[in-house]
Amino acid sequence: QVQLVESGGGLVQAGGSLRLSCAASGSIFNRDVMGWYRQAPGKQRDLVASITSGGSTNYADSVKGRFTISRDDAKNTMYLQMNSLKPEDKAGYYCKALVNAYNYWGQGTQVTVSS
Repeated sequence: QVQLVESGGGLVQAGGSLRLSCAASGSIFNRDVMGWYRQAPGKQRDLVASITSGGSTNYADSVKGRFTISRDDAKNTMYLQMNSLKPEDKAGYYCKALVNAYNYWGQGTQVTVSS
């Protein structure tokens, strides 16, 4: 069993920054890909960024150059540094971990960007 807890969301003005964290606990051996997803009201949950255990990253086109995903396996924590935030970045942000071929999700943290 793996538990994921996100934090760091909040209200920020357009152009501002936030840093999200995803703390993992439980049976976290052999974690493979971890990622951040977001979901706006009435829309599907989409991938924002992902990172493999080897450190390879992948970003949605809409956040390239503005967001940076990272992980600190010693702290069992994944991060999402979000800069130059736009109103369209407003959403619930969720972290996901693939562990032993099973996807675990956190409960999400809300990001609101005011124009």
